[in-house]
Amino acid sequence: MNDDSTEGWFDPDATTFGDRVAGAREQAGMTQAELAKRLGVKLKTLKGWENDLSEPRANKLSMMAGLLNVSLLWLLSGEGEGPDGPGEDRELSRDVTEMLTEIRDIRTHLVQYTDRLGRLEKTLRAKLKDEAGA
Repeated sequence: MNDDSTEGWFDPDATTFGDRVAGAREQAGMTQAELAKRLGVKLKTLKGWENDLSEPRANKLSMMAGLLNVSLLWLLSGEGEGPDGPGEDRELSRDVTEMLTEIRDIRTHLVQYTDRLGRLEKTLRAKLKDEAGA
């Protein structure tokens, strides 16, 4: 790859899932520990994903795409909307950066609460069915 060119900096044929996670995380300005904390996983788990030793479940994958501001398709295949390439960074004011961070945090919590609500609803339906049959 030529350092002067950002075209193809994440070639779908040359990068792995772990490469894309690590690259998007770095472009988002997050450490591995920060991303792991925001995803609610152990640092060892995130390192396993970035080293292509394991892959996240769908809910974590979706959260990760939101936190890293990339499409789910890009994370999985390298095609679609990915992070800006090197040199495409633009200076954002501190206020804008803080708002973007807050939006990502809210999105993460929404996904977590949606999952939690789904599990709770499933449990409630099972209890109601048991009580109706008893």
